[in-house]
Amino acid sequence: MKTIVCVKPGVLEQIEAPVPIPDKGEVLVKIKSIGICGTDIHAYGGNQPFFEYPRVLGHELSGTIETVGEGVSLNPGMSVYIIPYLNCGTCLACRNSKPNCCSSIEVLGVHRDGGMSEYLCVPESAVVVTEGLSFNDMAIIECLAIGAHAVERANISENQTVLVQGAGPIGIGAMQFAIRKGARVLVSDIQQDKLDFCVKEYGVSGTINALGDVNQQLSEATDGEFPSVIIDCTGSVQAMQSSFTNLAHGGTIVFVSVIKKPITFDDPEFHKRETTLLGSRNATLSDFERVVACLKDGTVKSTALVTHKTKFNMLIENFQHWVKPESGVIKAVVEMD
Repeated sequence: MKTIVCVKPGVLEQIEAPVPIPDKGEVLVKIKSIGICGTDIHAYGGNQPFFEYPRVLGHELSGTIETVGEGVSLNPGMSVYIIPYLNCGTCLACRNSKPNCCSSIEVLGVHRDGGMSEYLCVPESAVVVTEGLSFNDMAIIECLAIGAHAVERANISENQTVLVQGAGPIGIGAMQFAIRKGARVLVSDIQQDKLDFCVKEYGVSGTINALGDVNQQLSEATDGEFPSVIIDCTGSVQAMQSSFTNLAHGGTIVFVSVIKKPITFDDPEFHKRETTLLGSRNATLSDFERVVACLKDGTVKSTALVTHKTKFNMLIENFQHWVKPESGVIKAVVEMD
């Protein structure tokens, strides 16, 4: 089977690999669509934590069940999306219903080889049979679920002002789910075309150009009160650190971004606001289920999110272009040949 490997930062290679055989409790999935995520881009750029090379990328995946191992209740031919977080089920986090931050978690395409391949074997528990959605829709469920999880972490209520930092796919997911909560949503980014896109396609209440004076723009947009919730999806140290002084008193910060560098903040600024600081990692099954329901009822949109597509045999060529800011990519999807 054809497989694309990230050999080292900046280098993707296509190789031939044997088709895996599902073990007991596993299914072999014939991959149909692959969403390209910021994790893939950061790994390609050498900036992804928890990562070793060489690695087969790809964790936003959909396909059909090809064959099954012993003891599996699913049948070949079923259309599925893949939950790419493989948890141990026994650690404290798993026992407390937080498998998304399992102490021994293995994320496809990060800790173990992912699905940038024609076939992939995964445990039966990692696939969800879904009808009524296209393979491309199913391939970006995970991306939207991360945004949905961040919104749940923030415990957003109606009429709160929420700032989403970063107008990429995760940020757009967070925006949509915050809007569903009845929040007034602002979005910041360094690219004006992305801000315009969020206004046109998702009806955000306002935009903040991060190349300007963000604090002043936020003050003007909120009558000096500032956002009650800031959800950071930028992966920028500067943006993440600015959250501590751009937040309303009594407010909440949620860091979705994962970066290799330390984050520092001024303790008096943190303390006087009684700031709540939260991390948001991956997503849970309930987040995935919420995304599927919202895609089906139309309250969350996927079509505008996917701005670029390619076939598998053109992936390497296109990927090198997609990682550049001038490419205009919001979300790219690979459709298998």
